[in-house]
Amino acid sequence: MNHSSKIYIAGHRGMVGSAIKRNLESKGYTNFISRTHKELDLINQQAVDDFFKIERPEYVFLAAAKVGGILANSTYPAEFIYDNLVIEANIIHAAYLYGVKKFLFLGSSCIYPKLVPQPLKEEYLLTGELEVTNEAYAIAKIAGIKLCKHYNQQYGTNFISVMPTNLYGPNDNFDLKTSHVMPALIRKFYEAKINKEPEVVVWGTGTPMREFMHVDDMADACVYLMENSNYDETREFINIGVGKDISIRELAELIKSITGYEGNIVYDISKPDGTLRKLLDVTKLHSLGWKDKISLKDGIKRVFDEYQKNLEE
Repeated sequence: MNHSSKIYIAGHRGMVGSAIKRNLESKGYTNFISRTHKELDLINQQAVDDFFKIERPEYVFLAAAKVGGILANSTYPAEFIYDNLVIEANIIHAAYLYGVKKFLFLGSSCIYPKLVPQPLKEEYLLTGELEVTNEAYAIAKIAGIKLCKHYNQQYGTNFISVMPTNLYGPNDNFDLKTSHVMPALIRKFYEAKINKEPEVVVWGTGTPMREFMHVDDMADACVYLMENSNYDETREFINIGVGKDISIRELAELIKSITGYEGNIVYDISKPDGTLRKLLDVTKLHSLGWKDKISLKDGIKRVFDEYQKNLEE
């Protein structure tokens, strides 16, 4: 890519897409194509085809997806598999048809089987059963990886796939019904502090281990890979993470401290834990010359400060 290359970020208003755009802008890129959901429905194949035919983007980041936590995935599985399958199929096919030079597909670490060794290596894909609570979403994302692989194989395209770990940061979803664990806990502890509530309820036992990465780090890794890496057919995708994890119990205590909440934490063991551990092996990413820079504590402080600021505005 060069600074005048025509770049399309699908999902540029979301947490991931907006972080990629910020990163590119900070590096001097200026030529962006943008469409809101109202302007371009990515589930509409004809609309996507027309958009690519007219705009002819040179580089594409596919950050648009239907996402959510355990509750959302369990409640709306049909929507999660259908919407994500159609979005990625439409965009990947259009990228091939209209000669995109390089394409990056963003998946999720939930693609890995439930019971495999930790940390999770790329070669563990499709070696066992998926976690039932997010099976629909995971299958859609696996399909996206395979689409990129086989388009490269058959058509000689340069489509790469990355699998980020659990992300958090600016523009996250703080809706308690559909959010992931990090923003949900930040909101719960903040509101409990403001309302002087005696306790905060956390789903599950608190024992599952999770890896968390600030979205600005993830965006930097994506741009780095688009600028520098050469993929071959044997490398289907690459993990993006920090290579360290923390228990939900430790995370809750950390967020409690950062938000200044002084009440008690109660664990609702009637609620599901999900996968007990999910840590990515980032050996391949490190071998390509990239490592994360934002610590978990500093990252959460940034998010909490921004969350408070947005509420005050």
